[in-house]
Amino acid sequence: MTTRAGFVALIGEPNAGKSTLTNRMVGAKVSIVTHKVQTTRARIRGVAIQGESQIVFVDTPGLFQPKRRLDRAMVAAAWGGAADADITVLLIEAHRGVTDGVKRILEGLGELGKGRRIALAINKIDRVKAEVLLALSQDLNERYDFVETFMISAEKGHGVDALRTWLAAELPEGPWLYPEDQIADLPMRMIAAEMTREKLTLRLHQELPYQLTVETENWEERKDGSARIDQVVYVARDGHKGIILGNKGESIKAISKAAREELEEFLGRRIHLFLQVKVREKWLEEAERYSEMGLNFRDGNK
Repeated sequence: MTTRAGFVALIGEPNAGKSTLTNRMVGAKVSIVTHKVQTTRARIRGVAIQGESQIVFVDTPGLFQPKRRLDRAMVAAAWGGAADADITVLLIEAHRGVTDGVKRILEGLGELGKGRRIALAINKIDRVKAEVLLALSQDLNERYDFVETFMISAEKGHGVDALRTWLAAELPEGPWLYPEDQIADLPMRMIAAEMTREKLTLRLHQELPYQLTVETENWEERKDGSARIDQVVYVARDGHKGIILGNKGESIKAISKAAREELEEFLGRRIHLFLQVKVREKWLEEAERYSEMGLNFRDGNK
């Protein structure tokens, strides 16, 4: 039997549905999903099995106009993911169509070099009428020579099986890259930090969406099969600390509880989660914070 394996990069604007699609393909939550843009920082890889093929998804940060060092590092990671992949899938939101951001991405695809296999997936198809979809598909295919076009709803699952089946057949022949039971190559410490950051983002999205990062400082396995996880939430300003803690610590308690419950479900065992909030004014300029997120600090240089 011939086995196939390879990397598939999902690229698109922030909020195009890349994380949702990764999680739908893999069948587990490996990439955080929030309604804030730019929530995916590191290139999280989810591993999906389709027949004899192993598809390794590179879930890149959204491509947008970068303004700060963190933004620039994220955009560099996204293009890097596309450049390294066997197949790239560009995700476009059906109801938003060809935005200025999409035009910039199409220009960037031209610069990636010839011979790259890039498919188009129009997502959130349930939000527009069929004729709008067909016109959008035609417009995009005139702008770029996509190898294949798919109409999907990552959230509802429509068209996802067809995309997964096509990807599985198109990957290069070769041995699998990961053990069969492995769904993501991020260390568990980073996945745990991402889960907590998702809960913080969901709860505090108005106040401080991008001014915080989470690191798993300590992971201790216990004799009873449970684990103690100590995490630090770094914020840039003293005022942010109060926002996260909330009135009488209510906010941090709720965040900690939600993160712990999700971790327990993900790991299938009891977790004791302890969160601390620390102020580090310059965390956005510290190389160490970037490597914790799987980003290259130097990519943020102007």
